Amino acid sequence: MKRYLLTYEAREDLTDIKRYLTREAGGRVANSTLKRIRDAFIFLNRTPGMGHLREDLTNAPVKFWSVSSYLIIYNPAAQPIEIVRVLHGSREVEPLITRTDD
Repeated sequence: MKRYLLTYEAREDLTDIKRYLTREAGGRVANSTLKRIRDAFIFLNRTPGMGHLREDLTNAPVKFWSVSSYLIIYNPAAQPIEIVRVLHGSREVEPLITRTDD
């Protein structure tokens, strides 16, 4: 059984993170950071209630969890959990995530 699902955007985010960190800090830092992020995906699947809702950013039923400088945005109701985005915390997050209106 898969431990988590990645959206297309989340896969692209991970590729961008690896590319950036490899260029700026080297392959060892890139690999270490991505391992910590992927380990967090597994942890979140085991404990899907972890994290915070951010209704100021989105009405979507997603939670936010941080790993180092990165925000993991995930749907805790999906089984396995769905990783929606993985974004650096300094980015303007709101325009990058889907906003749904009730």
